[in-house]
Amino acid sequence: MDCRKYQFWRAVRPFSFTVALCACLTGIASAWAAGFVAPDLAVLVVVAGVLLQAGVNLINDYADLVQLRSHNGTAYLAMQLIRRNFQAGLSCFALAALIALYLIAQVGLPLLWLCLVGLAGALSYTLDPVNYKNRGLGVVLVFWLMGVLMISGTYLVIAGSFSLTVVWQSVPISLQVSLLLLSNELRDYESDQHDGIGTLAGRIGYRRACQLYVLLLLATYASAVLLWHEGLLAQCWPLLLTLPALWSPLKLLRAEAQQRVKLTPHTGRLLTLFGLAYCYCLVAAVPGVPSWTPFSG
Repeated sequence: MDCRKYQFWRAVRPFSFTVALCACLTGIASAWAAGFVAPDLAVLVVVAGVLLQAGVNLINDYADLVQLRSHNGTAYLAMQLIRRNFQAGLSCFALAALIALYLIAQVGLPLLWLCLVGLAGALSYTLDPVNYKNRGLGVVLVFWLMGVLMISGTYLVIAGSFSLTVVWQSVPISLQVSLLLLSNELRDYESDQHDGIGTLAGRIGYRRACQLYVLLLLATYASAVLLWHEGLLAQCWPLLLTLPALWSPLKLLRAEAQQRVKLTPHTGRLLTLFGLAYCYCLVAAVPGVPSWTPFSG
């Protein structure tokens, strides 16, 4: 048994921090576009978001304990590593909760309800009795929890009030977040099938999961264009600069399992590039923000 997957640095999955960073930055950019700026609160939100993401990653393997109890030898070491990571994950949640309490004191009770929903979702990702990852609901629920909810919560902290506009503006990034999780399920498709883990990809089959991956990609760009058409994005064309980053993950969908290990980090790179370009599209009309077009000199 290979215990390396349970080592702390691999378990914390730092490449996935792009989810929290892009979500929080989108909420900050949306608030800035609406005229609200609070740098101190913005930094705290980003730190809390990364801590929450780290916590989710560290408890992600806890459900593996049930399977490991039936093994011998190195299984004991793996179980020790999982328990250690689980405790570290709970510590991340505790630190994020402390920051959240301070932010709630600044903003009010509406943020408390958002935080409670987010924490419940984070703990239920792989923990029984919910374990919505094993129920094939991960791709759907992260759209709301790590996408819409985190972006709207960030906006609430910066602006001090809720806005339906930010919900619509959160859709493209939320789709990208779901795409990243789906890439993880596609990457681990064979091993998850062997271990009986009921991810969405495992339930609908690899071919249909690949089709869903492409559909989410198309929906990401289509939703951004629609938002621009409705006046909710100041610009849209900078997103075209991210199109070359599509080639690698789309190619990896057709690769063998050993080569497919790169699918998730390459999808994460796409999320980072798209997220930064999207944040610029949100604030391009803000006074003081450099603005240009492909046709400008």
